[in-house]
Amino acid sequence: MALCFFCKKDLELEGKVSFHALCPHCGMDAHVCCNCGFYAPGYSNNCREPAAEKVRDPEGLNHCEYFVLAGTGKIETSEADKAKAALEALFKKK
Repeated sequence: MALCFFCKKDLELEGKVSFHALCPHCGMDAHVCCNCGFYAPGYSNNCREPAAEKVRDPEGLNHCEYFVLAGTGKIETSEADKAKAALEALFKKK
């Protein structure tokens, strides 16, 4: 289930998300970095997709072709991400 980054309600969108899709609850643009499964603050360009172009406003409409709605489970975790998660878990403070 994908939630709108703004209102935190279900986006009720399936498949490829149109550049002009809106959240049915708050009317915010749905095709924004903050709703993308690749969005990762701290990564280069705040994105785990290395080929994606930099987007200045992660909360604003963009035309990124790599967009995948977060929470849909369609993004495979790379080996580097798995290794980073394992290291973070190993050194996690209790």
